[in-house]
Amino acid sequence: MTDTPPLAEGYEISVDRDRIDRERVHRWLSTDAYWALGREREQQDRAIDGSLNFGVYDTVSGEQVAYARVITDRATFAWLCDVYVDPAVRGKGIGTAFVAAVRDHLRPYGMKRILLATHDAHGVYEKLGFGPLEKPDQWMALYFRTS
Repeated sequence: MTDTPPLAEGYEISVDRDRIDRERVHRWLSTDAYWALGREREQQDRAIDGSLNFGVYDTVSGEQVAYARVITDRATFAWLCDVYVDPAVRGKGIGTAFVAAVRDHLRPYGMKRILLATHDAHGVYEKLGFGPLEKPDQWMALYFRTS
């Protein structure tokens, strides 16, 4: 597994759910994230409440600049999702360092794998040890369709 890249100077990572700027996270995801466009605020709040949350914050202003959450039992399963970096700070390596920190936070739990889905960031995740499913034919999904 690759080394953990350092977070850019002037930023810090926190797992304190109370520190999450829920309004900002909802705005980011519901208006700019292809996987969550149109997500209702109440649904986003439930997702935050039921997940292990991570935020990146500017150490001077305290402003949140990135978000990710993990759905996990902290023993056997983890799903990394809703990874988002504010466009104003992209290009500083924050996303890569952030996901590496999430990965490293989960490592002591002893899980066999961390899952994620991405349409466009395979290269970022591959640098951190993620790869395609070894046996995709063993995975299934149940889709609830709305009309």
